[in-house]
Amino acid sequence: MLDREGFRPNVGIILLNQRNQVFWGKRIRTHSWQFPQGGIKHGETPEQAMFRELHEEVGLHPEHVRIIARTRDWLRYEVPEHYIRRDARGHYKGQKQIWFLLQLMGRDTDMNLRASTHPEFDAWRWHDYWVPLDVVIEFKRNVYQMALTELARFIPARPNHHNRYLRHGMRSLRREDGAEPRASAAQLQGDAAMSDLPPLEFKLGTS
Repeated sequence: MLDREGFRPNVGIILLNQRNQVFWGKRIRTHSWQFPQGGIKHGETPEQAMFRELHEEVGLHPEHVRIIARTRDWLRYEVPEHYIRRDARGHYKGQKQIWFLLQLMGRDTDMNLRASTHPEFDAWRWHDYWVPLDVVIEFKRNVYQMALTELARFIPARPNHHNRYLRHGMRSLRREDGAEPRASAAQLQGDAAMSDLPPLEFKLGTS
């Protein structure tokens, strides 16, 4: 299903966990990483297509996620001619996408890369929101940048429980002279070590 300009309607999905990290999938049998995405079928709304693709590619159902936001309009990218099937050349130009920002309400174990008979990904991981675009196929990078930028303002604020706990602990340990105690070097090193831990990667068929 193409529009008059030769673009196929499509949806893209940015899925957040509770730490505001994004689902980052490795395309099957390649070294390319991307967000879930897929075409809108005839008669589907973008939201219906998004839920279908979410299940087919990631294994999640509507009850596992919450829609936070979507892009206001279509974001387009053109596909280089050597990626287009010969019988579609001259007709097919690229994709136009509506992007959805979702919050995972379920668990990591709800993910299933084999929910369909034609898996899109063979591994996945949680990644910082601003993903490295150099591992995205080149002709999609500009759309990724536009989608991430437009939806960034809707990212839910995370309460800083760690800092609140430290402040509470410091109040309870206030010195007799009224000064706040300083965090020890060991505490600071421990916090830095936790922040530098690499994200986990999950292979096809695992959780």
